[in-house]
Amino acid sequence: MQLRLIRLRFRRKLRHRQKQVEEMGTQAEENIEKHLYKRFENLLPVRRFVLGWAGLLIILLACVIAQNLSLSGYYQTLKPVPGGVYSEGVLGRFTNANPIYATTEADTTVSKLVFAGLFYQDTSGILKPELADNYSVNAKGTIFTVKLKSNIRWQDGQPLTASDVAFTFNTIKNPDALSPLLSGWTGVNITTPDSHTIVFTLPDALASFPYGLTTGILPRHLLKDVPPASLRSADFNTINMVGSGAFALKSLSAQSGTDPNSDRQEITLTPFNGYVDGPPKLDTFVVQVFANQIELNNQFKNGQLTAMEAINAPSSNILHKQGVISNSLLFRAANMVFFKDTSGVLADQNVRKAIVSGTNVPEIVSKLDYVTPLVTEPLLRGQLAYDPAFQQAKYDASSSISQLKADGWIKGKNGLLTKNNTQLTFTLTVADNPENHIVASDLQSQWRKLGINAQLLYVDNVDFQNALKYHSYDAILNGISIGIDPDVFVYWNSNQANIGSGNALNFSEFKNATADSSLEAGRTRINPTLRIIKYKPFLSVWQQSAPALGLYQPRLLYLTNTYVSGLQTGPIVSSSDRFNNVQNWEIRQARVTIN
Repeated sequence: MQLRLIRLRFRRKLRHRQKQVEEMGTQAEENIEKHLYKRFENLLPVRRFVLGWAGLLIILLACVIAQNLSLSGYYQTLKPVPGGVYSEGVLGRFTNANPIYATTEADTTVSKLVFAGLFYQDTSGILKPELADNYSVNAKGTIFTVKLKSNIRWQDGQPLTASDVAFTFNTIKNPDALSPLLSGWTGVNITTPDSHTIVFTLPDALASFPYGLTTGILPRHLLKDVPPASLRSADFNTINMVGSGAFALKSLSAQSGTDPNSDRQEITLTPFNGYVDGPPKLDTFVVQVFANQIELNNQFKNGQLTAMEAINAPSSNILHKQGVISNSLLFRAANMVFFKDTSGVLADQNVRKAIVSGTNVPEIVSKLDYVTPLVTEPLLRGQLAYDPAFQQAKYDASSSISQLKADGWIKGKNGLLTKNNTQLTFTLTVADNPENHIVASDLQSQWRKLGINAQLLYVDNVDFQNALKYHSYDAILNGISIGIDPDVFVYWNSNQANIGSGNALNFSEFKNATADSSLEAGRTRINPTLRIIKYKPFLSVWQQSAPALGLYQPRLLYLTNTYVSGLQTGPIVSSSDRFNNVQNWEIRQARVTIN
C-alpha cells in the first residue's frame, strides 16, 4: 500500500513537471515571437536612420584621420640631410690645379676643392684659420709666426707639417718654378723651428702679409724630387694631385668630338674624411668644364648640372626656369676704366678729369641686372682708410664741358672736340661679354655728347689678357681684385707700371712720388689708425690726377637648380671663395618632426 502511494506521488510530480516544461516552451515561443521576430519586422522602417548614423560615424573617422595627417605635416619640416652628387659646370679648360699656378676659372675651382691653405677670408673679409691654428706678429710687423693645427694629414694619409708649408712658399720664391705669385714673396725668409711652427721674416713691415697665406699648401713628400723648372708640367697638377682640402681626386676624364666647342672635361672628387674642418656632407663633387657657353647653358637648363658659374647672366629662360636660384656674390673688387696716362690725349690730366666728371656712373650701373655699390675711389666703401672726402668728381656734364673748353678743346661741326688739329679720340679696349657691352656702349654714348670720340674694341679673353700684360691700349675697362685690406700698392705704385718688370698691374701707368711714398707708408704700418693717416696723401693725389674712372663692384652669378644649404652668399675676393664652406653644403632634404 505504501509502495503504491509512492508511485502515485511520483507520477503526479512527473506530470506536473511535464506540464511546466510545456508551459515554458510555449512561453519561450511567445517571447521569441514577440521580442525577436516582431522586431525584425521593425528594422525596415528604421533602416535609413541606422544607415545615417553609420555614415556619420564613417565621416567622423575620416575627419579624425585627415586631421592627424594635417597636424603631422604642421609639426614636421624639411631639413637638409647629408648625401647626394653635386655637379657644377664651369666654362674654360682644366689644365693645372696646382695652387701656385692655378689662375683660370676651371683650374682655381678644382684647386680650391682639393688644396687647403693656412687661412681663408670669410664673407666679412676676416682671415679665418684653415690649416693654421693662429698667427702672431712682432711689434715691427716684420716677423709673422704661424702655428699649425695638430694631427692634420694629407689625403694619402701622410702627416702635414711645417716643412710642407715652407716647401710651398720656397717653391713660389724659386724663379725656376715660374709661379705668378713670385713677386709677392721676394725677400721673405721662411724657417720652421718645429713641425708645427712656421716663421716668416720680411725685409720690411707689411700689414697685408697674412692675406697672402691663403694659397693652397703642397705636399713636400710627393714633390721634393721634382725639379722646380719641371713642376708646372708635372702629372701631379692634373691626374695625380694630392691635397688636404675638403675633396680628393677620384678620376679625370675628357670627352672630345669633331667640334672643339663640344669638348668637355669631368673631374670627379670624393669627400676627404680627414679634412680639418670636418668631413664634407656631399657624397661626390663633380666639376664639369665646358669649352662652349651654349653647351654649358643647355646642360644646366636640362637639369644635368646642380650649379653653374656665370660671370655674365645667361638668357632669361634659364634665369626664370622653375627651381633655379640666382646667387649674386659681390666681389671685393673694382671695375674701372683705366686711362693710360703716358701717351696720347689721355696723358692730359684735364682731359681725364673732364671725362670723370662728365660720366654718369649711377645711370650706367642702374642698367645692370643686379644691385651693387659704386666705386668712387681706389679703395672700396667700408675698407680701412676709405674716405668719402677723396671720391672722384661727381657727375656734372656742364662742368665737364667747361673744363674741356678751358683746356683749349673746341667742338667742331661734327660735334667732336679738337685741339691743335688733334681730335679728342681714343680707343677703349673691352673684354667681349654681355655686361661689358652694356657698360661700354653707355660710356661711349655719354662721352660722345661731350664731344669725345671713344672707339670700342671688343676682344676675346686671350687678347684681353695680352692687352693687360703688355699695356697695349689707350684705355681699358677692367676689374681689379682688392680684398679687405687697403694695400693697393700693386695697382698704383710707379714701380708696377713698367711692363718689363713682369706682372705690371699699374694699368694706368700712374706715377707720382707723393703717392708712392704714401702707399709705401700705409702698407708698412701695423697700427690701423696710423695706416689711415698714411694713406690720405695717396687718396688726395689720385683724386686730383684722375688716372681711372671708378664704376662699380662686379659680381659672380652662381646659379643652382636646387636649394644648397650651407652656401654662403656674402662678398668674396676671388670666384673660388664660393667654396669656403663647401664641407657643409647639403642638397638633399628629409621631413622631420619638430620637437
